Amino acid sequence: MNEEAEALLKLQEIDLALMRAEAQLKAMPQTEKLITVEQAKKKLSLELKRIIGMRKDIEIDIADIQGQHERYMQDRADAKASIDESGHTYKEIQALDARLSLIAKQLEKLEYKLGPLLDKLEQATSAEDKLNAISMRLNAEEEALRSSFAQDTVQIRSSIEALHADRADTVARVSDEVCSAYAAAQKRFSGLAVERLKGNVPSTCRVKLQGDAYRELVRGPSITTCPYCHRMLVVEEL
Repeated sequence: MNEEAEALLKLQEIDLALMRAEAQLKAMPQTEKLITVEQAKKKLSLELKRIIGMRKDIEIDIADIQGQHERYMQDRADAKASIDESGHTYKEIQALDARLSLIAKQLEKLEYKLGPLLDKLEQATSAEDKLNAISMRLNAEEEALRSSFAQDTVQIRSSIEALHADRADTVARVSDEVCSAYAAAQKRFSGLAVERLKGNVPSTCRVKLQGDAYRELVRGPSITTCPYCHRMLVVEEL
């Protein structure tokens, strides 16, 4: 068997080992919990944005009412100061009284609007505080899970790192054409891209090769394609 064929078989062994290692990582109890925490954080973030937007809108409405209230209060002060001045006619006094009455009504309307808005602001602020507290708990839980995951997977991650290094060396021993064919077959067959001919039986599909088909494969290149399952097939030298 030539060097490239050996490298191809080793490449698949490495990739299958990587798949197993990645599956081990996904099977860790922290993995599922981290996914749950991440989903909870996303939902929380959306709700927090909604509450913050609501709170800001209420604050704008309150600020607007308070601004109007200050202006009316100033108008009332000016009107009262004007009444206190001497030299007004009866009609002028009546007009100032009417003005004060109108200001009082406007102030009453503003105060009537302001009360419910202050209640809503309190509710929104309370909801925001609760969501922020939940966010802090989720962040702490996520940090603890990641720390636990890192500690519990040191060996697996070290193995994955070594496998990737070994894979890089192995790929360097395989031609670009064979690498491309392997990548396509790996995707098509969920990782089981290469099989090995043992006697006249491919190691994966296990369909026995007969007569001319077998002799043709043996006489051909070391790396070919299985006529039955269409995986890459490494033909052993006899």
